[in-house]
Amino acid sequence: MRRGERLALLSKMLCENPNRIISLNFFSERLDAAKSSISEDLNIIKNAFAISGEGELSTIAGAGGGVRYRIKKTDAEIKSFVEALCTNLTDQKRIIPGGYIYMTDVIFSPEYSEKIGQIFAQIFMEKDPTCVLTVETKGIPIALMTARALDVPLVVARRDSRVTEGPSVNISYVSGTGQKIQNMSLPKRALSENARVLIVDDFMKGGGTARGMMELSAEFKAAVVGVAVLVATGVPQQKLVRDYFSLLVLDEIDMEKGIIKMRPDKITIS
Repeated sequence: MRRGERLALLSKMLCENPNRIISLNFFSERLDAAKSSISEDLNIIKNAFAISGEGELSTIAGAGGGVRYRIKKTDAEIKSFVEALCTNLTDQKRIIPGGYIYMTDVIFSPEYSEKIGQIFAQIFMEKDPTCVLTVETKGIPIALMTARALDVPLVVARRDSRVTEGPSVNISYVSGTGQKIQNMSLPKRALSENARVLIVDDFMKGGGTARGMMELSAEFKAAVVGVAVLVATGVPQQKLVRDYFSLLVLDEIDMEKGIIKMRPDKITIS
């Protein structure tokens, strides 16, 4: 196999397995090439990723080491995407009765959900989450793409326990705005003790659902390392969750004028 062919396949394998440590032995056996040749190929790819801003490739030393590709978007790229997303979601045609916004097509779009998940993963990468937690159902696509970018499992809490999932931990929590009692359930096998949990959801108003997931994680003695949501409302300003990250802030929906007031939240990339 010629170098150009190896470079194409190496790039493909790295991009399809973000945040996963892959050994040189794996590449060497898969491509039937010497480790020295693979190392030279990886250096070429590393430089290309760095120049183009398509991510970073790092070397992990030790017996279980190898190379790891991490998606890393530039601040300008993230800003451009979030602004375009905001423009899409503020279309007056998205207003539905009751003062809500139709967002399902965006959330369930592979293109949008993948990019949103990559941004969430980049924000919380250094927190070393071992799993992503969401609650059924609309937050699942975004949470799944976040989990994929982090190379960790996705855990989904249900509103009601299912017999087919075995013994479960059930909690009751108070919603942030309606002050209604809600239920949340998670199978005992879903989370390991001392897991590092990243909570992901599509929408936050009062923060009750996110708070419920935090309390559910505590029942498993798991640590919550972050909360990420696609859209958070500007009111109420004080949520039941203190620290959270959101891409967009919804300030107001004027049904009479057909106006959705939404803005990008402060984006901070470390």
